[in-house]
Amino acid sequence: QGQWNRRTGKRRGTPAWDLPGRRFVTFLENHDQVAHSGRGQRPQYLTSPGRYRAMTTVWLLAPGTPLFFQGQEFWSSAPFLFFADHHPELAELVRKGRNEFLREFHSLSGSDCEAYLADPGAWETFQRCKLDFGERQRHAEIYRMHRELLRLRRDDPVFAAQNGERIEGAVLGAETFVLRYLGGGDGDRLLLVNLGRSFECNPASEPLLAPPDNCVWKLMFSSDDPRYGGAGTALPDETRWLAPSHAALAFRSESL
Repeated sequence: QGQWNRRTGKRRGTPAWDLPGRRFVTFLENHDQVAHSGRGQRPQYLTSPGRYRAMTTVWLLAPGTPLFFQGQEFWSSAPFLFFADHHPELAELVRKGRNEFLREFHSLSGSDCEAYLADPGAWETFQRCKLDFGERQRHAEIYRMHRELLRLRRDDPVFAAQNGERIEGAVLGAETFVLRYLGGGDGDRLLLVNLGRSFECNPASEPLLAPPDNCVWKLMFSSDDPRYGGAGTALPDETRWLAPSHAALAFRSESL
């Protein structure tokens, strides 16, 4: 957006406030992000399963074109490490250069990390990164969740519109927030997200929680559904909103 970049000593990018949300490419993981973690761990191993399911729900129902990284849709357990195939002399230089680069990250700057960094030129490093598509069956719950979120994004008229100008949001607590998708004649949608402990919004004074006139909220998706590996969802009501821990709930407005 034009903010100052200390490393390059100049401003980076230009303002993009005039661009609609659907013009942006969004992601939860990419090759740089995963490979630069040192061990090449996927994000689902760096947080709780419930929190990552909630983050995935927000990501796939938000404006923007989602970018999937290989195997993300079935929670691949394979790491993604930096690997390259060079002759021995160049391979050694690449290995040293890679280790020096990773020391720019504070968590990888200590001497205790170097022993765990994979050799980019080793055949085993490449082999560890290959996907096991059998995990589509072994991780069937999370694979199902991704498919159903994409179907909801495609088939629901409000989420499919991907109109960032028609979304309002509010913070309810330290780790809890709500997004309201204004759908006009197609009704509204509500996304309640809690990345922390169970949170009760009582009294429910936040205006975005109120359904449209003569309407009620009906649950249409929960990232905590047992079908996705969750613990199940207790439905809130308009007088006492209870946001389950590490979960995202999507509602649609329906006429009384």
